[in-house]
Amino acid sequence: MIVHVSRYIILFITVLTLGCGSNTGVVKRTDVAAPVAAPQSETVNNEDNDSPLIIPLQEEVVVDDVNHVKEEPLVNDSLVLTKEENEEKQQNMLDTALDFCNASQEYWSEGNLTEAIQALDNAYMLVMQVHTEENPELIQQKEDLRFMISKRILEIYASRYTAVNGNYNEIPLTMNKHVEDEIKKFQGPERKFFIESYKRSGKYMERIRELLHEAGLPADLAWLPLIESGFKVRALSRARALGLWQFIPSTGYKFGLKRDTWIDERLDPEKATVAAIAYMKELHQIFGDWTTVLAAYNCGEGRVLRTIRNQQINYLDNFWDLYTQLPSETARYVPRFLATLHILKDPAKYGFEFQDPAEPLLYESVDITKQVQLKVLAKEIGVDNIELTGLNPELRQQVTPPTLYSLKVPADKGEVLLAKMDNIQKWIPPQDAYVIHRVKSGETLSLIAKRYRTKVSYIQRANNIRQKHFIRAGQ
Repeated sequence: MIVHVSRYIILFITVLTLGCGSNTGVVKRTDVAAPVAAPQSETVNNEDNDSPLIIPLQEEVVVDDVNHVKEEPLVNDSLVLTKEENEEKQQNMLDTALDFCNASQEYWSEGNLTEAIQALDNAYMLVMQVHTEENPELIQQKEDLRFMISKRILEIYASRYTAVNGNYNEIPLTMNKHVEDEIKKFQGPERKFFIESYKRSGKYMERIRELLHEAGLPADLAWLPLIESGFKVRALSRARALGLWQFIPSTGYKFGLKRDTWIDERLDPEKATVAAIAYMKELHQIFGDWTTVLAAYNCGEGRVLRTIRNQQINYLDNFWDLYTQLPSETARYVPRFLATLHILKDPAKYGFEFQDPAEPLLYESVDITKQVQLKVLAKEIGVDNIELTGLNPELRQQVTPPTLYSLKVPADKGEVLLAKMDNIQKWIPPQDAYVIHRVKSGETLSLIAKRYRTKVSYIQRANNIRQKHFIRAGQ
């Protein structure tokens, strides 16, 4: 099995380093011993296919004598397939290559590594036979398939590496100039941020470690939120990434984080941790190297795979080989995380002395079937509204949704809430509620709608605005 994988690693290096090579056939002509009475045929040997193509000649061959044939210059449209026929042939090869890729995925999911590699081998050979310079669609399909093959090879390699080294190997504690630079930043201008983040971590660390342990992932990953969000549940980035684990909406949705008018589960520490674990497991399945996984977590697996594809050296490069090709934020992200681990494993060495972290959040969950305001619930069960809101940060309006919702309450308040639930008044959304807003210079309807968490169409309808691009300051 190892021999097969090694053979294919070499193959993939070829995929990355070779361009779209020409696939020109070799034309063999045969001397004619007698005058030509009817159109002849030529055999065009395709170097990548054992079966020759028989192509009729479009013009007669003029014979000077029995031992010499006067040949006309080769003309593309007389000796090769027409453009339409050639494109159809190229498309068929790409379609077959895609079938092999899909078959490889099925073999791999069944644990049949040998057949998976063979299917990729077949797909690769077909892709390399495709030669088109004039059809953008075919060019894109070819590149997409090469990209897919490269990703599948990485997945197979990673699965082999995981099988050899155990479920998930530990994160290597690399120390180099880049890591040292980040340690110095934490010792200097970012010292306060580091200490405060460490203190906040206590609220969530115990549960995060439990979930990582259940998933078989390295415990050190529990410190990733320190550089992602500073362990601030409501942290929001310029890219609109939100929560402890900084999910953008699309990635959050992919890994099961619900988002609607009432809730945003990216803000739920436990649900976001479960989603982050699923994402990192998927990335590890692709790359098999934790530093590269972390880079992909920061900038997306697509960006890292494209960087790997564009490398002119071995595709199995780890993060440090890709360092200069990645976005600057990502290039700093991995050393920053490794610097965090170095400091936390030996605080005194780096001049840190931490106070005890915050106490873990202790709570019970109570199923709520009607909409109620958190401030009303807090008053009824005798807790501070800030505490109750802090236990349920995913509630965007500080109101439970109209469907079944599992509300978190302090550990000793579950029974109290259940006893009083029937007497708590249901919250009814206000009808035709409006806010008066004076338009300022530079504002647009979309910005105003986002500020008040409503839709542009609602504002247009309420104000009889027909063209959303035309509003004026002072309006």
